[in-house]
Amino acid sequence: MHLNCKKDGLTMNTTKIIGALFKSRQKALESYDSQAEAIQNAVLRKLVDRAAGTEWGLKYDYGHIRDYRDYQRVPIQTYEEIKGYVDRMRHGEKNVLWPGQVVWYAKSSGTTNDKSKFIPVSKEGLQRVHYAGGRDSVTLYLKNNPDSRLFSGRALILGGSHASNYNLKHSLVGDLSAILIENINPLVNLIRVPKKEIALLGDFEEKMEKIAQVAKDKDITNISGVPSWMLAVIKRVMELKGVDNLSEVWPNLEVFFHGGVAFTPYREQYKQIIRSNRMHYMETYNASEGFFGIQSDPSDPSMLLMIDYDIFYEFIPMDEFDSPHPHIIPLSGVELNKNYAMVISTSCGLWRYIIGDTVKFTSKHPYKFIITGRTKHFINAFGEELMVDNAEQGLAKACQATGAQVAEYTAAPVFMDADAKCRHQWLIEFAVQPDSLQKFAEILDKSLQEINSDYEAKRYKNITLQPLEIVEARPHLFHDWLKGKGKLGGQHKVPRLSNTRDYIDELLSLNQ
Repeated sequence: MHLNCKKDGLTMNTTKIIGALFKSRQKALESYDSQAEAIQNAVLRKLVDRAAGTEWGLKYDYGHIRDYRDYQRVPIQTYEEIKGYVDRMRHGEKNVLWPGQVVWYAKSSGTTNDKSKFIPVSKEGLQRVHYAGGRDSVTLYLKNNPDSRLFSGRALILGGSHASNYNLKHSLVGDLSAILIENINPLVNLIRVPKKEIALLGDFEEKMEKIAQVAKDKDITNISGVPSWMLAVIKRVMELKGVDNLSEVWPNLEVFFHGGVAFTPYREQYKQIIRSNRMHYMETYNASEGFFGIQSDPSDPSMLLMIDYDIFYEFIPMDEFDSPHPHIIPLSGVELNKNYAMVISTSCGLWRYIIGDTVKFTSKHPYKFIITGRTKHFINAFGEELMVDNAEQGLAKACQATGAQVAEYTAAPVFMDADAKCRHQWLIEFAVQPDSLQKFAEILDKSLQEINSDYEAKRYKNITLQPLEIVEARPHLFHDWLKGKGKLGGQHKVPRLSNTRDYIDELLSLNQ
């Protein structure tokens, strides 16, 4: 489809024409700066009223909830508490957690854990959460890049796969990205690559090859997906075209909308293969449970919290997370630079639900944040409280100092070795080797001490923790591990930090 048009002999920028449709939303997003509390209160009111007649709403007397204070009587939920309700919904029961019948379920583990979660995706949630986030990603990108030609070419969008849900008619379970592709506006299919039948293939390696074959001869202006899986696809495209610069294949490529995993380990790899000064990178926070954040300022890695979707936010301070009665606060009560576990209520029927991610706010006007890790994926074996955000910063400094590039990594504690010494063990697969592995380890260790005072205290004079150890992973180790678990592609990801050695010991056994 050729999207440039001519008028009076002049080529018109299609993106200028289409971009005008986003102007009113750009204006609406400005209200985030000063009206956040009122917006969130309105969202809560809307969600509670809508669900008052459901089984859940009747159980917790939603009909008499007038404000946030009333709402706090609803207990905090994890997946374990709601999975019985969800399974009944998957079998076709109506009006359980959300009005009507929910027919789509996003299969999510968050990590490579064999136990899957099935997150309901209602029609309202699909439109007023997930698709809303996609539209606003474009809205904010066009605001920051008024000369964009985003719509003059095609969009390469990676997705997972889905399957029938308990053989119920029209009911699907699978990766959220597959559910989004299955239900997407047909007009988007005119500019999207690949076609649905390829995008939804279950075998990632077959899908990667077919996507690369189709996309290599298209005019791709924007790409969307998880950085690790997108990297595999575009490297294959470059192999097929016999080039080492993706800009030779897609000269009009201008933006990568990425999410799912932290971009830090992949940033330099992308810069090396996309050598264009017009290229932009825009982070989004789109999980199975909802679309929560978008990078609104190219110079600021923080993301704008999307507060007028069908999502009401609450937060638990991480220093109280394991206490029997933690202090739970609404958005208006958060403090800057403090780690919180995120709690959400949505139009998909999740009520005061702990999603498992941790965030830290960098601004309150508007509310902007960074993802710092997972409630279960950190290392605190010795009181060091090492978060994924710390790890990403430390690795970035070590890479910068040694010329290295990290492809994948995971880390875990060594509780006590043969010499009764404790330390952290890092298993790292390098895309580019450091000039000195010892230097890399020293800088990483030093950086972590500078970033994290608890880690620094435990490293003091090597009394509690010895210097960290780095084990170099063979090429494709993490890929082979994920493949062996049937976890290639989609939203599957490597657990970066763990308090146990379950993941790292499995990987080390394959590191031959």
